[in-house]
Amino acid sequence: MNEMIKVSPLGESWESYRKNHFTSEEIAENNLMAELVGEMIQVRKDEHLSQRDLEAISGIKQSVIARMESGRTDPHLSTILKLLVSMGKTLAVVPLEAPIEQNM
Repeated sequence: MNEMIKVSPLGESWESYRKNHFTSEEIAENNLMAELVGEMIQVRKDEHLSQRDLEAISGIKQSVIARMESGRTDPHLSTILKLLVSMGKTLAVVPLEAPIEQNM
């Protein structure tokens, strides 16, 4: 008798889909963007700023901030920099903690 393979009603798992459809470079880029945006959200919250407050001090529309924070858009570097500078932060180029192949 054949063993039943359990398949998600939504299709393959995210990890499986990611490995089958994206290169390691694309996965690394996505991971870095998620980490950057996550840190920006944390800074905004640490500063007790709402998205509307950040709009007021940065000039970046709240809807753009919301789309960036939810991952629905890939923000331009200029947008990231405007938001960071408005919160008293900047970007730094630092070595990766682990080689790209290990970040998958």
